[in-house]
Amino acid sequence: MATLYISHPVFLEHVTPLGHPERADRLRAIDRILEHERFQSLQRDVPPKATMEQLLFAHPEEHILDVEASIPMEGVAHLDSDTTVSSGSWEAASRAAGAAILAVDDVMKGIVQNAFCAIRPPGHHAEADTSMGFCLFNNAAIGARQAQRKHGAERVAIIDFDVHHGNGTQDIFWNDPTVMYASTHQFPLYPGTGAANETGVGNIVNAPLDPGAGGAEFREAFDIAILPAVEKFKPDLIIISAGFDGHARDPLAHLNLVEADFAWATKKLMDIADRTCEGRVVSLLEGGYDLESLARSTAAHVLSLMGS
Repeated sequence: MATLYISHPVFLEHVTPLGHPERADRLRAIDRILEHERFQSLQRDVPPKATMEQLLFAHPEEHILDVEASIPMEGVAHLDSDTTVSSGSWEAASRAAGAAILAVDDVMKGIVQNAFCAIRPPGHHAEADTSMGFCLFNNAAIGARQAQRKHGAERVAIIDFDVHHGNGTQDIFWNDPTVMYASTHQFPLYPGTGAANETGVGNIVNAPLDPGAGGAEFREAFDIAILPAVEKFKPDLIIISAGFDGHARDPLAHLNLVEADFAWATKKLMDIADRTCEGRVVSLLEGGYDLESLARSTAAHVLSLMGS
């Protein structure tokens, strides 16, 4: 079966201040590289807006309404020192969550084998009632709940290899044994969470990496901590929070990964998916702020999803 690629022009309308690392050019770089003939077999689709019911999968209504009310008619408004919104941000955030939902629907129905969503704003820092770290809504959490509530998935594993710990995803599922959250990330680093002793109800697996760590340490963390835990969990769906800011070229952190490391991790997770959940994988873009390494790393990730 095919790999599905989901994106939308409205994601470019989430405008951030000049010089902000989470900028529209990130998706332009990804779109350009995925136009290469190697990716012609991708199925392509655009996402709907998530409904209020779907946003409520991860966030209380009051918070959702507060985010909507924060959207300015013009210019940029700050939710915190890092997180901004513009007039296009509400639709972009709604469709980013909608992309996760569409991907989960098509993968769970067997229409496609797996999916990659090039979306912004990203999601993994968004806690249940707090938007932060460039993130408005938690796209991975909403996708996980869609799989459970609409498709009968009993267990969903969310694997996060962004260089920053996904405090929001951990927060939302901290007490929920039906969802595993497993992350490898630089530590210490923003947002300050992700120590190895943060384990929830046994469903949270954190494998922190020291500043300066490279591919060998990253792969060891996967082999020792992440992959055995996911295999034991036996998920009905694997969701990847795919951040490519652990690349050696990225300006926001200090890991030294390269494209081959992301491809390797993707293939390892696909192997587990093949054994436990009929190959069902949904990948959602999180970070990655050097345009060249973001594009190349995304290409390696998507080629792995395609089985190339």
